[in-house]
Amino acid sequence: MSGGVDSTTVAAILKKEGHEVIGITMQLLDYKDAEGGCCSLDHVIDARRVAQELDIPHYVVNFMDSFKELVLKDYVTKYEAGKTPIPCVLCNQYVKFDLLLKRALELGADYLATGHYAKITNGDGSYSLNKADDENKDQTYFLYTLKQKELSKLMFPLGSLKKDEVRNLARSLNLKLAEKPDSTGVCFVPSDNYRDYLLRQSAFTEKEGEIVNTEGDVMGKHDGIYSFTIGQRRGLGIATGKPMYVVGIDPKENRVVIGAEDKIYSNKLLAENISWVDTQNSSQNSAISFDSSFEVKAKIRNRHREDDAVVTMKSDTEAEIEFKNPQRAITPGQAVVFYKDKKVLGGGWINRVL
Repeated sequence: MSGGVDSTTVAAILKKEGHEVIGITMQLLDYKDAEGGCCSLDHVIDARRVAQELDIPHYVVNFMDSFKELVLKDYVTKYEAGKTPIPCVLCNQYVKFDLLLKRALELGADYLATGHYAKITNGDGSYSLNKADDENKDQTYFLYTLKQKELSKLMFPLGSLKKDEVRNLARSLNLKLAEKPDSTGVCFVPSDNYRDYLLRQSAFTEKEGEIVNTEGDVMGKHDGIYSFTIGQRRGLGIATGKPMYVVGIDPKENRVVIGAEDKIYSNKLLAENISWVDTQNSSQNSAISFDSSFEVKAKIRNRHREDDAVVTMKSDTEAEIEFKNPQRAITPGQAVVFYKDKKVLGGGWINRVL
């Protein structure tokens, strides 16, 4: 229970259906560092009030150290390496659906239910992860690391509902949080200003470098590659008389490469840490063999519509993905997720553009 309308409505739905429900809220940050985000003290208080309203037990579990080690450290490291991270995937993989799931089972629960917009189906003894009916809210892009072991113990009750239906349901259940706005941005970055957040981290240093064009000509200076992402146009501080975009980030040379818009399109990438939904755990990949190729629909960011692609396995955990059509601003540090119709097959981390 994050203290938002989605998880609140899930708790109310399950209670109404006759399940024995307990609420669990994760503390991931020191509350003074979580101003207004979904990890803030206000959200914990909201979750506890709802639990009292529903007459269910409520627990707060402290995962601060694990969150720092597994999520926050990676966030800083990826920016230093010129990549653009998505911490929600790691939080889901290592915190919500590992540590939290284990804690729920220790408390005697049969399932962990969350407010994610996704669907789980069970057929022929195996579980599938599928897109939510509301594709505008679908969160399967952030859940591709889930496997059979986790899916067998999870419930996503909102997968068949649209967001306005969830709010209407919350109103009909007289939940006080029915009108609470959705949380946006990264939960541990106040005001969504990631640059300020990075500069406050003791392990992070900014380093001035060059901005060059695709021919290698020096066009200007930058204060740190962390301030740039592939496809970025604004904030370059370069006047060339025509629109210029970030087309590459070179952490080794500490350079930002800019070019015309056509330079940010590519149809091939290399992905690492490939994970498949149809496997039991992270050490056992799948029946897909090394050097096999197969067709999928793939997406390179959450708000990106998936497109036809061919996946060629280069090792058990590394794959080359070639899209039928060029994709705009393929970004190292983001995930590439594979689909077949509405079913999630798996995915991996984008390592580099080929």
